[in-house]
Amino acid sequence: MKHFLGIEDEEFIRGKVPMTKKEIRILTLAGAKIGKNDIVCDIGAGTGSLSIEAALLAKAGHVYAVERKKEAVELIRQNAAKFGIENITIIESEAPAGLEQLPERLDAAIIGGTGSHLEEILEFLDKRLKPGGFIVINCITVQTLASSLAYMRKKSGYLYDTVQVQVNRLKKVGPYDMAEAINPVYIISCHKANV
Repeated sequence: MKHFLGIEDEEFIRGKVPMTKKEIRILTLAGAKIGKNDIVCDIGAGTGSLSIEAALLAKAGHVYAVERKKEAVELIRQNAAKFGIENITIIESEAPAGLEQLPERLDAAIIGGTGSHLEEILEFLDKRLKPGGFIVINCITVQTLASSLAYMRKKSGYLYDTVQVQVNRLKKVGPYDMAEAINPVYIISCHKANV
């Protein structure tokens, strides 16, 4: 099956769990530069929308979806089944504790939620991420943005860039099209140098 980035949001089973919107998923996955054989982890996986699309990109690799909330874990299972994804393992745990279940080497990591353990998670990922690998951090709060940038500034061996994304979609309101804003997100793409 051919896969193009950006599965429509409506195609995912969602419940009441927050989901990374299509436009943000596309930019996040582009920043992670996932290849077909890659080993990827998605921390704070939520509904699994990023995990599902990462698994479609890494079709001969594997994705580890780390999520602590039971309702979200069930949604990841349902979405994986809906899209026929078999190269995914769900780790039901809070990070960084559950990260011990990850393989020794990762090609890419996506961070969508940290439960206030950002620095510990980044330290753990730094030890597992292969040289040349990528970490993408999606920040919806300025505190997470500031903490992420402070960590990357002091950590040698990483190149990083940050974009702030504000997406508006047109929504039909009677005979009119009205702009409907999606919450802004800061996306930090970090590349670990080849050493």
